[in-house]
Amino acid sequence: MLELRASVIAISYIVAAVLFIFGLKRLSSPATARSGNRIAAIGMALALGVTLLDRQIVSFWTIAIGTLIGAVMGVYFARTVQMTAMPQMVALFNGMGGATAALVSVAEFLRLSRLGERIGVGESTSIVLGTVIGAISFTGSIIAFGKLQEILPGRPLQFPLQRVINALILLAVVALGVFVVAGGGSPALWALFAAALVLGAMFVLPIGGGDMPVVISILNSLTGLAAALTGFVLHNQMLVVAGVLVGASGTLLTLLMSTAMNRSVGNVLFGAFGAASSDPAAASTAVGRTVRQTTPEDTAIALAYARSVVIVPGYGLAVAEAQHTVRELATDLEKRGVDVKYAIHPVAGRMPGHMNVLLAEANVPYDQLLEMDQVNGEFPQTDVVLVVGANDVVNPAARDDPTSPIYGMPILDVDRARNIIVLKRSMGHGFAGIDNALFYHEKTRMLFGDARQSLTQVGQALKTA
Repeated sequence: MLELRASVIAISYIVAAVLFIFGLKRLSSPATARSGNRIAAIGMALALGVTLLDRQIVSFWTIAIGTLIGAVMGVYFARTVQMTAMPQMVALFNGMGGATAALVSVAEFLRLSRLGERIGVGESTSIVLGTVIGAISFTGSIIAFGKLQEILPGRPLQFPLQRVINALILLAVVALGVFVVAGGGSPALWALFAAALVLGAMFVLPIGGGDMPVVISILNSLTGLAAALTGFVLHNQMLVVAGVLVGASGTLLTLLMSTAMNRSVGNVLFGAFGAASSDPAAASTAVGRTVRQTTPEDTAIALAYARSVVIVPGYGLAVAEAQHTVRELATDLEKRGVDVKYAIHPVAGRMPGHMNVLLAEANVPYDQLLEMDQVNGEFPQTDVVLVVGANDVVNPAARDDPTSPIYGMPILDVDRARNIIVLKRSMGHGFAGIDNALFYHEKTRMLFGDARQSLTQVGQALKTA
């Protein structure tokens, strides 16, 4: 009977691992992302259910109650959190994963110590690493949440001797970790846990809000690593596999996002990008430049007589919840025979895929969503580009101005289109904290106001154009 139980658990874990892999694969495309999410969820449900067959479980009721509470909270947040706040929710969920991995590592160390069992070097190393990485991921994710939610300032938060203090905390974490592995008791582990919590917060504070998507991706990979280490501690193969998958995918996503911004991971983490510059020459200025405004009626006329229109969505579209309105406008244009496409920058919005998910929610056809490499060559032949709430990802300074902080970042070449209309609330800066040269371009017209209201007015004017 015990052998049969062990075989069922082992086979089920293999099946769950395969489901995770196939689910991740299908998440790579908007067309298959929903089914991929369901496949991965089935794998997680299978892994959780089969784990209950393990006779080493201390309390079934604890797991059952915890699962019920987690399920209720998950369903509530999934149904109530707005798409604009999805990055914050991802940061929180990621932080909870890191905290769980750290606490499980600590609890296992305390359990083994209480039983008087000898903890080997390999197992104690896994406990120490799981505790440290999980704690760093937890507090780092909380700080990222605070910056994205605007509870904390989005700019890099710096103070004198910050790097020296961070280095001292890191040295303390290393020393305490070595001490625990060498045979130190539970007080040393608790001290290690506390130091790692502080290090996680100090690690993220000096990073600007514009880099939070990359930071969340890094912290996500750390949470996966912590979970894998916890799997080694608990001798649970499924936890190891799931943790490795999360860690690997988070690492790849981090590298892809850094490449999309033409910046190294080290520059993201330690460059304090977005901090106020003390050099007046480094700051962009609007002195002597003219902004040309337009009206919804003039915008409607320009769109009505265009043969091709490219819509560039940004975070402003998400804030205004204008995805359905822009889809209705596109449908009306298509009825007039206008070719409509959407240009998606890899880091548009506040997390990878943010714009894809928003537009998919509005039933925008997947074949109209073009990535940057696909669409950049089409801009010179495009009659009108409609920029809805995007900023840094369309700033030509990234291509043309070597003194710009974002110089070298790949952008959508909207300034090469024949006409550009930008929808924004104001002339406010994007995450990079710099002026956008596109707004002053001779081919650009600015339509100020809430994106959804502006698009609604353009749609109404289009019907009579």
